[in-house]
Amino acid sequence: MANRRTYLVLGVLLFVWAELGTKGQEEEEEVTCRLLGKFDLNGYVDAKNHSVVIGGLFPIHSRTIPENESILEPVSAKCEGFNFRGFRWMKTMIHTIQEINERKDILPQHTLGYQIFDSCFTVSKAMESALVFLTGQEENKPNMRNSTGSYLAGIVGSGGSALSIAASRLLGLYYVPQVGYASTSSVLSDKYQFPSYFRIVPSDNIQSQAMVKLIQHFGWVWVGTIASDDDYGKYGVKVFKENVESANLCVAFSETIPKVYSNEKMQKAVNAIKGSSAKVIVLYASDLDLSPFVLEMVYHNITDRTWIASEAWITSALLAKPEYFPYFGGSIGFAVPRSDIPGLKEFLYDVHPSKDPNDVLTIEFWQTAFNCTWPNSSVPYNLDHRVNMTGKADQLEATSDRLCTGEERLEDLKNTYLDVSQLRITNNVRQAVYTLAYALDELSRCDKENPRWHCAYIPAFEPWQLSYYMRRVKFTAHDGKKIELNDDGDLDAGHYDILNWQTDDNGEVDFVKIGEYNFRTSKFEMVFAKKSTIFWNTESSKLPHSVCTDVCLPGTRKGIRQGEPICCFDCIPCADGHVSEKPGERECTQCGEDYWSNADRSKCVLKEVEFLAYDEALGFTLVILSILGALVALAVTVVYVLYRNTPLVQANDRELSFLIQVALLIIMLSSLIFIGKPHTWSCRARQVTLALSFTLCLSSILGKTISLFLAYRISASKTRFLSMRPVFRKLIVLLSVLVETGICIAYLLMRPPRVYKNMESQVIKIILECNEGSIEFLCVVFGVDVLLAFLCFLSSFVARQLPDNYYEGKCITFGMLAFFIIWISFVPAYLSTKGKFKVAVEIFAILASSYGLLGCIFAPKCFIILLRPKRNTAETVGGRVPTVDKSIQLTSASVSSERNETAVSTVLDD
Repeated sequence: MANRRTYLVLGVLLFVWAELGTKGQEEEEEVTCRLLGKFDLNGYVDAKNHSVVIGGLFPIHSRTIPENESILEPVSAKCEGFNFRGFRWMKTMIHTIQEINERKDILPQHTLGYQIFDSCFTVSKAMESALVFLTGQEENKPNMRNSTGSYLAGIVGSGGSALSIAASRLLGLYYVPQVGYASTSSVLSDKYQFPSYFRIVPSDNIQSQAMVKLIQHFGWVWVGTIASDDDYGKYGVKVFKENVESANLCVAFSETIPKVYSNEKMQKAVNAIKGSSAKVIVLYASDLDLSPFVLEMVYHNITDRTWIASEAWITSALLAKPEYFPYFGGSIGFAVPRSDIPGLKEFLYDVHPSKDPNDVLTIEFWQTAFNCTWPNSSVPYNLDHRVNMTGKADQLEATSDRLCTGEERLEDLKNTYLDVSQLRITNNVRQAVYTLAYALDELSRCDKENPRWHCAYIPAFEPWQLSYYMRRVKFTAHDGKKIELNDDGDLDAGHYDILNWQTDDNGEVDFVKIGEYNFRTSKFEMVFAKKSTIFWNTESSKLPHSVCTDVCLPGTRKGIRQGEPICCFDCIPCADGHVSEKPGERECTQCGEDYWSNADRSKCVLKEVEFLAYDEALGFTLVILSILGALVALAVTVVYVLYRNTPLVQANDRELSFLIQVALLIIMLSSLIFIGKPHTWSCRARQVTLALSFTLCLSSILGKTISLFLAYRISASKTRFLSMRPVFRKLIVLLSVLVETGICIAYLLMRPPRVYKNMESQVIKIILECNEGSIEFLCVVFGVDVLLAFLCFLSSFVARQLPDNYYEGKCITFGMLAFFIIWISFVPAYLSTKGKFKVAVEIFAILASSYGLLGCIFAPKCFIILLRPKRNTAETVGGRVPTVDKSIQLTSASVSSERNETAVSTVLDD
């Protein structure tokens, strides 16, 4: 907006200055009117007998001749470097206007004229042409007078973006419609700066998005950019970088190539390409600006690069030459859609210098095309005042000694002008002219009976009134494509052709279509042809690899390098328990609580569930020991049943012996519940079963030891009045078991054990174990067994000196001593182990204590019963009390002499 105001102020000042100058001249005595100087402009004009005139700006030449520094007065520069492509565009505009004038459905009551200038592909010439369009005079000191009034309907042009931007800043002051056919710069969509600019070529915003999607499609992340040093290149790369950043891609380098050759700037760009690891480079420049750059690539022999081309050069015959193919072959770019224009080929061939001796452009075309000199012509051709790669200026004016005869055949030529196989920008020129024509047609059809603010008559209309219809123009082109502009003056929908440089059978460069990029207001789609083959200009002829750092493999993550682009990174292995399943992950993902990372840290796998299993060596060994112990206990029971009436079995309460054996059998088998995968039922059953079994065993042993203790007290006190009936021993067992059962029931009801996944002990494993629920309850449960064991040991220890031939008191003492040693040793061993070994320690303690009790209590008796049966008699089993009073006989086999309640019973009665 600020730029528009600046230009508006400038226009007003120039207008006032011109008016003051006019008044000053009127006051002079001698009134003279003369042009102070003329712009050196060439072109074509046909404005007579036409309703309105359409202006045109085309780069018929590629550059201007540098100024002569010795001439101080500014002059309009001359042009050089004939551009066959621009000449064809200009001819296409003339052909289209003639076609429209012949039609009856468009502007039936009006005809169109034209005024076309050569912009020479320079901003200065574009500005000169715009001033002429506005003033109607070829003055180089304009007074902004519009001598043609409103008859200038609009302008088609002016080629490159930089030229259109310069011209539109002037034309936009008066809202003169300007329709671009090749200017794609995104800044031209800004209606505050360019209110009357329209175009029928996609904006660079769309092209940049397409380039980024193409780069992503092929997996490239590290690209370089080269841009021309003008508005087209700078704005194009700027938008491209914004899209690259949003797509998390990186630009390795960004250089510009100068409009005017500079060896220093050119070498900087060349060195950036040679020194970078980026194998894919985006080129945002026109074919005319790229010509010196291409020669530099050839000179330095830079190959093995893949070039991403903008629409400005992808189909340029100036660059698509076989000698350049080793360096630019395989280029991929976006081109506007091609089309066939009916009648254009014949119109292009209908050109000859003899038709108009003053047509300098046609004469130069003929001379350049056939390398001859037209008779009686002073028109030079093949001028080149550029600085070459050595830094010296070439000033060559090539003229041929051979005169043109006029009989030369255009059919024998092979140049860009006559090549109608790739009519892309040429077709845009046609559509641009039709866009103005359809807008004028809509303006002419405005309802005159109900006029509105935008209604006007042709030719009496203002430029801004035509701009109103330009924004609403809709028509279908000759090839069936719909043309519609949005509020920004850009195409509302369309597509790009994706082209790949390949060679045909004759070795010529061929533009092979490999896909399309379709765009609409809010939808973008890139489609590649299924059967298309892409040529890659690499040593391996395969897809190029262009990265700063190779993508991080699964199991690693990206580590940022300070001060470098995000595409340059270190690959850091994921921490334990974290994974990255896909390549190129920024962060590693933590596995769930039941999962852990595999060895490569590329996948979360279920944690190994650890428990003491039956099928492993340790578990199997404990099962064998448990079953073996149960069989031994069962064997002892069988022996006792078979020899139940012998004195040794009957000694000291036979029923208690059976209870001890059954309890030991249950204890041995209860250890099996500790093995295998824990379940809720097994967690609740194993500790309770173990506790009750130990209670039964220890209370039975207590019944025996109390009898021995009382027997010892009889021998010590020499009395016959201390006795215990068998029923009291059974009551001790029953009472102990009932108390333990009550505690266990309360334990199971209030704080029952449960299955617990222990993940704290080992992070890589899930230790499946039983959570005992309440340690306090568990201590109370086994506290009863500890109390019983302590009483057993104490009473048996006191009675160990009982003078029996079979020292049962000593055997029980040793058994209880082993029991305590084992369980006292168990505590530190249990606390220092983890996982399945913790359970194994507990099972080992259970089996060891059971084997100890079984061996110490029953092994001596079984030895006598089975191997020494002669000693299994009342006399042998019994013994004498070594006291003074020998009337008391303490024998394990003696029987009571009296059965009444008052009589003294045998102390060790069965």
